[in-house]
Amino acid sequence: MARRTKAEAAATREALIDAAEEMFMEHGVARTSLEQIARHAGMTRGAVYWHFKNKADLFHAMLDRVHLPFQYLFDEVDSAIADSCPLEAIRQACIKGFARAELPRNKRVHFILMYRCEFFSDIDPQAMQEEISGDISQVLLKYFQLAAERQQLTTLSPEAAADLFHATLSGLFYAWLRHPERYSLEARGTIMIEDLLSLLRSG
Repeated sequence: MARRTKAEAAATREALIDAAEEMFMEHGVARTSLEQIARHAGMTRGAVYWHFKNKADLFHAMLDRVHLPFQYLFDEVDSAIADSCPLEAIRQACIKGFARAELPRNKRVHFILMYRCEFFSDIDPQAMQEEISGDISQVLLKYFQLAAERQQLTTLSPEAAADLFHATLSGLFYAWLRHPERYSLEARGTIMIEDLLSLLRSG
């Protein structure tokens, strides 16, 4: 019985996050109330407060369902490749990231964070974006430093290579997210990063 109650509570929590995601997408985060989310989920506002402290807590739970540290993508790459060919590890990890970004829920949540979320109470979208950006930069730098140690990088410093690559990824992602129906992020992104890595690769 207790196991069933725990499962029901988890299902209720997920349903509330689903409702929040839909309402945030439609109305924006600041213009969506917990009362609206509860009604959209067919529940009471008390059910929302049972699972979440406030709207910021609910927003972070929504983001946590889709966001993974950038390193996780590299952890899925064969460790021997990551060690011996770090630029190939970057290529494979980015392609995995493109595919994840195109999943419907991932695409919606990142669109909400970028284009439907204003600074509001305990929700600071700029700080969240900077945290994600910093994580990506740090991981890229690590692998470009490894490429430099393996003498696989051009005359650019690892720092410059990481900055250039990160700027390319950011521009590509933000542009695609505004109009995702126009092209496949994975298809276009793969071509772009392969071209860029060919310029950064020594020899």
